Amino acid sequence: MKTYQTDKIRNIALIGNAGSGKTSMAEAMLFEGGIIDRKGTINGKNTASDYNEIEQENLNSVFSTVLYTEFNDHKINIIDTPGADDFIGGVISSFSATDLAVMLINAQNGVEVGTEILNRHCNKYNKPLMLIFNKLDHEGANFEKSLEAVKTTFGSKAVVVQYPVSSGTDFNAIIDVLLMKMYKFNAAGEREILEIPDDQKDIAEELHNALVEAAAENDEQLMELFFEKGSLDENEMRKGITAGLITRGMFPVFCTSAEKNFGVKRVLEFITNVAPSPEMMPASVTEGGKEIECKENGDTNIFVFKTANESHIGEINYFKVNSGTVSEGLDLNNNSSETKERLSQLFIVAGKNRTKVSKLVAGDIGAAVKLKNTKTNQTLSNAKDKVLFPEISFLNSKYRTAIKAVNESDDEKLGEALGRIREADPTIGIEYSKELKQIILSGQGEYHINNMIKWHLDNVYNIESEFLAPKIPYRETITKIAGSSYRHKKQSGGSGQFGEVHMVIEPYKENMPDPTSYKINGKEFKVSVRNKEEYALPWGGKLIYYNCIVGGAIDARFLPAILKGIMEKMEEGPLTGSYARDIKVAVYDGKMHPVDSNEISFKLAGRHAFKAAFKEAGPKIMEPIYDIEVLVPSDRMGDVMSDLQGRRAMIEGMNSDKGFEKLNAKVPLAELNKYSTALSSLSGGRATYTMQFAKYEQVPMDVQEKLIKTFEKEEDEE
Repeated sequence: MKTYQTDKIRNIALIGNAGSGKTSMAEAMLFEGGIIDRKGTINGKNTASDYNEIEQENLNSVFSTVLYTEFNDHKINIIDTPGADDFIGGVISSFSATDLAVMLINAQNGVEVGTEILNRHCNKYNKPLMLIFNKLDHEGANFEKSLEAVKTTFGSKAVVVQYPVSSGTDFNAIIDVLLMKMYKFNAAGEREILEIPDDQKDIAEELHNALVEAAAENDEQLMELFFEKGSLDENEMRKGITAGLITRGMFPVFCTSAEKNFGVKRVLEFITNVAPSPEMMPASVTEGGKEIECKENGDTNIFVFKTANESHIGEINYFKVNSGTVSEGLDLNNNSSETKERLSQLFIVAGKNRTKVSKLVAGDIGAAVKLKNTKTNQTLSNAKDKVLFPEISFLNSKYRTAIKAVNESDDEKLGEALGRIREADPTIGIEYSKELKQIILSGQGEYHINNMIKWHLDNVYNIESEFLAPKIPYRETITKIAGSSYRHKKQSGGSGQFGEVHMVIEPYKENMPDPTSYKINGKEFKVSVRNKEEYALPWGGKLIYYNCIVGGAIDARFLPAILKGIMEKMEEGPLTGSYARDIKVAVYDGKMHPVDSNEISFKLAGRHAFKAAFKEAGPKIMEPIYDIEVLVPSDRMGDVMSDLQGRRAMIEGMNSDKGFEKLNAKVPLAELNKYSTALSSLSGGRATYTMQFAKYEQVPMDVQEKLIKTFEKEEDEE
């Protein structure tokens, strides 16, 4: 395998709604480049891209797959990404390694919800974009209708480079208005280059002029030339289109049938001739703000954008060379883990097929195996200064569930397996919650969790597991002042136990003054603060602890024990066993025994006094509230809004966004269980949403009573 220089490298991500034909397109690209000698099919379960057993079983992509092809003396690195929104992490990670997103649009369906979602991600990550109308040979394919929908979604930036002479079962010819030629295909996918027929010349000329004008708009010199000559030649147009791609000033539109290999060769020609090389793209920016240009000369800096576990091989790290040169046996510093790594072997990959290489230059994508301490999102470098590229920012989770091993003996194996699964998909969250006493899994949807975790546990790790409804991390607090006292006394021969504590508790709010007096049950008494301790609690909120003891009623050495007893009860709140927060405690009196008083006595006295005061202080349960943003087609808005209102949502705003309604609301986490599944059902799979923690709020009284009764019942059963 020859070493390709940076200017001969192209990096593309194939993106599109599920069913748009990305894997078939990748297969055709590899076939055109001679990387494979025959094209596989999805149903045949023999494509280069979908080679994992789970993908072959489901007949769709679950992972992003790194591939390459060689064409026109160029190397094109291809990342075939999943189409389902549940696996969006594969798309986002691919953006960190590629310079052009190639969006496939199923010409039977036009702009689908996945098209909309992916377009938003391209906008967010400022990713250059070209559009391919695929499956134009299928019955029901409609180029004109699909183009109209594309213009609505992508605006005037979507510029036609190709259009079909006819779409549907008669599709076999494409008019290319960049080259002003017609490509006609036979059943074997072989093309014949012809002059444009007379009945198509007017349409082609009109679209050619629109393309010329769009290309000229991206370069001032070209614009001046266009005004001077009234047109541009082929090379000038290519220059303008390249500039337009880099700045996202235009999205060229192409036509294909990837299954029949109609038009794929022309797409590859365009990518090698017009798409930007890595060195033409803006420089990578480190966490420290330093720009690193994609040049072969200089320090070597690579970024790991994907990690996978392969049977019989182990861990594979996929990386992009952001600058410099990588050679076999090179020692680099892992600046993320602060360890050293040796790249003993380098590979380029086409799915599961790996080709050993001795060298890769800036802009190229490769893989390494058996690295000791390197994972996704890490930077390896030989620069003197510590270079760190920003980590890929994945989306917040939208779905959560609890999991446990059916057999307790598998608990340790379950933890190890979940860790390996997460390495392959960083969008999966795994947390052992001490508070909830559950392993909480989070991801992009129920389908995501079932396909990534349950399937692997069942089929790869042979661990029997079950999903459970996740508990909600409620919080407990108080709403008014209350006082209590508790005497702990125990005598059983020899030294006994004795400790008496008097305390007042009240709700904590920011910038509250320290207490000088309290009024309880109509009686007011003064306190004198001798010492104040403030604790930011690990689970949120604060505890303020005042020593208001006078006259030595309790020795100072017992005050930490009282605090420990209070803290123990705050970790297991009196109402539901949830964490308590935002409370001020003033210990103002008590009694000691010269022989029987000790730390355990005052810890227990403090614990029980706090519990008694808490129950008299207007206790309230607080629940986590999430901000959610729902994007839903206008015709499904009413159903979605009604469903949210049934989930105790507070609707905060609505606005329109290109045929979709954007709905913002605050919703209790307890009401969002399996919401992704419900939303998909309500919208026919056309809606999507994001969610992010906002705050804690008090639950309604009827909900609180139900929660307390449930907790008391569980305690009785135990």
